[in-house]
Amino acid sequence: MASHRKWSPTGTRIAGIRTPALATAALTSVALLSQTANAAPSADSKPSIEEVEKKVDDLYHQAEAATEKYNATREKTAQQRKRVDSLLDDVAQRTEKLNTARDELGSFAAAQYRTGASAPDTATLLLADNPQDYFDQTQLMSRLTSRQKVAVDDYITEQAATTKKRAEASQSLQTLTTTQSALRTSKADVQRKLAEARDLLSKLTAEEKARLAAIEKKKQEAADRKAAELAQQQAAAEKKAQEAAAQQRTTTGTTATTGTTGSSATDSSYTAKADKALAFARAQVGKPYVWGATGPGSYDCSGLTQAAWKTAGVDLPRTTWDQVNVGTTVPLSDIKPGDLVFFYDDISHVGLYVGNGMMIHAPKPGAYVREESIFYGGESIIHSVVRPA
Repeated sequence: MASHRKWSPTGTRIAGIRTPALATAALTSVALLSQTANAAPSADSKPSIEEVEKKVDDLYHQAEAATEKYNATREKTAQQRKRVDSLLDDVAQRTEKLNTARDELGSFAAAQYRTGASAPDTATLLLADNPQDYFDQTQLMSRLTSRQKVAVDDYITEQAATTKKRAEASQSLQTLTTTQSALRTSKADVQRKLAEARDLLSKLTAEEKARLAAIEKKKQEAADRKAAELAQQQAAAEKKAQEAAAQQRTTTGTTATTGTTGSSATDSSYTAKADKALAFARAQVGKPYVWGATGPGSYDCSGLTQAAWKTAGVDLPRTTWDQVNVGTTVPLSDIKPGDLVFFYDDISHVGLYVGNGMMIHAPKPGAYVREESIFYGGESIIHSVVRPA
């Protein structure tokens, strides 16, 4: 598995990209809004449309990060719940065995009582807090038959094992309770940030909403231009590679280049899998983004990429933080359809590349699965590109 360190910018490169510009802008926005809130009320105290736009984008970004935290915690909760269920089942089975052993010892005690033998020793054993200590102290062994000895041994063994499993189950239940509490906290965090973003947007006038839409349109046009540039550069690089291969064949008088068979087979295999993932993703376009959703009616960003690649036989982890570590990191200039594109310093968003600088992704709450430029938020927020298969 390749390292996932970000590549450093060189010259006018297109590959791997990220500066703290977004974080700086977000902090600046928060500072400006804070200053505005503390200032005396006036006609000029209301934040500008640009400030609102930056604040809303930042809140949606924070909500996505909180969503991935929620997803990770929910996965952990599910695993812990399975362990608790398994332990409780084991305890129930062992308790049943313990009861059987106790019943057998009880029958011996009853038989001893009927024959006038020393019944209290065996009967008291059944009620002892620590049967092994009682067994040792009373030297009961000397008064038991071989069959009774086996029954006593079984009882002591099962009680020790059951006590241990009960303790494990109790500890696992406590851990599960703690994780469930963290899950509720993550959920509340997402909902709080989304509510704050909706509140900001709800206070805009019709004119301000129109200006905000104009800003978004301008950003989309810039993103589309960057996507077209990437597509042109990739087409030029591919043409150059084909010309070089043709020249080599002419020079050597062969019809194939030595050493390319394995690479071609690998590319063909990846393309076949990527086509399946992309076909699935295209079929989801128009479905709503719902945080924490994995389909089939709605998705969040990592839920969509996980479901898409699953149709190609590739099992991706649930969160963006884990998906980024599956496969091979490639430079942006070498991106291919099917690759995963990750965004932001905290790797809180992911999309599925479809070619020509475009991707399919579940963008944010209130939006729908759609195809758009991988530069939708600017070149600087692209974290890395990963080929998952």
